[in-house]
Parts: sequence; structure tokens; C-alpha cells
Amino acid sequence: MKIVVLVKQVPDTAEERKLDPETGQLDRGAADSVVDEINERALEAALRIKDANKGTEVVAMTMGPDDAAQALRKTLSMGADSAVHIVDDSLSGADTGRTAATLAAALRSTGFDVVMAGNESTDGRAGVVPAMIAEHLQLPLLGSLISAEIADDGVRGVRQGEDGTLNVRAGLPAILTVTERFPEARFPNFKGILTAKRKPVTTLTVAELGVPAGQSRTVVLSVAERPPRAAGRKVIDDGTAANELAEFLVANRLV
Repeated sequence: MKIVVLVKQVPDTAEERKLDPETGQLDRGAADSVVDEINERALEAALRIKDANKGTEVVAMTMGPDDAAQALRKTLSMGADSAVHIVDDSLSGADTGRTAATLAAALRSTGFDVVMAGNESTDGRAGVVPAMIAEHLQLPLLGSLISAEIADDGVRGVRQGEDGTLNVRAGLPAILTVTERFPEARFPNFKGILTAKRKPVTTLTVAELGVPAGQSRTVVLSVAERPPRAAGRKVIDDGTAANELAEFLVANRLV
């Protein structure tokens, strides 16, 4: 079985993230870049399948600038067998539509039985790219799962909803996305870090994938800093505090 895990390099959520006021895009120098934690959980799920089933191949795939190779190297040190890096200057600022079309083309080129990803990235938080990839490839999508089982005959999973849980399943090939209910990722060990340097990383361009060159980009028209938070209203109990509090809650539709 061949499992491709989609990963994304994002700014570390533990640090302050900023937008470049001139371009409206993320200032990648303002914070360290890391593998998105939700993608690491998807990778962990794939690696556990590999650990339990000999012959399973795990491939990490990303679309991003040159330094996104660092994210791929970490996935290789965690246990992925190989990696695919889609890098092209024309993809700078690509919107979700172009991102999905490019990743779908790369997946066709690479081949797979299962595609795994996080349900949404911690920077954009659009949560639509896996579904758009599934549409491009005309494959079933099992999205936002809290658990999953993958076997030769298909994929089974559980999705949490407001009214309960939903059991879903599909044949292979299929695409699935995980939530934070999946186990945390393992730490790379010393052997994994050393062997990662010898594992293959394939670099692909838009021309090699045959993706149309038309520009489809997210354009930010204006950027403004968030205003400082205003002080809240203070209610001093002089015997009427309960009434004031109740009126405040009703006026702001909080009850």
C-alpha cells in the first residue's frame, strides 16, 4: 500500500505571526517555520499503519518555497520513505483552487492508494483543499475523522458531529483528513535523523506537472493592525449590580 501524506510548512503557532503590510502576505521572517502539527498527526497515523504492515510505503508531499524542504526532511526523519516537493515561483500566493489543482496533478504523477492530510492548516484555516483535490481526482473524501482504519479493501472512519458520531467508509483509492483527536506525532530519533539525509526527495515544477500557467492568486487589498482591546465595563455592586448585569447580558444577546 502507498500512502501519500500532504504536509505544509507554517509559522510556529507558539510565536507571534505577522502580515507584511506592503504585500498583505505572511511575513515568514517573523516566526520560525515548522511542519503543521495537524499534518504531523496525519503522518503519525500513516506511520502506524506502516509499522503494522510490512510493504507499506509512506510518501510526504508539500507545495511551497525552497525552504519548505526543511519540513520534508523532518517527515523523513520521523519515518516517511520519500518525499515530493512542488516548488515553482509561479505558485507564490496561490489560492486554494490553484493549490488543489497543483497537488492533484502531483498525486496523479506519484500514484497512491490513500491520501492523508489534516482537516485544516493553522495559518490559512480554509479547510477546503483536500475536498477540492478529491473533486479533481474524482475520489471519495472521508473528512474530519476522529479515528480511521485502513485495509486492503478500503477505509473506515468515524466523524464527530454535533448530534453524535457518523461511521463512514469508502473503497480505495481514497482521501481522508484527520482532526486533533488523532494521536500526537512521534519525535524523530537519532537513527531517523541520520537516515533522512539519504532518503529521496523529488522536486517537481508546474511545467513538469502540466498544470495550466494561468494565475489564480489570493490578493490582499489592504492590511491594518488590530486595534488594542478596549477596557471592559466594570460593574460595582451598590445593591443594583444584579440588575445591571442582567440588562448588559440581555442588551448584548448573551442570554
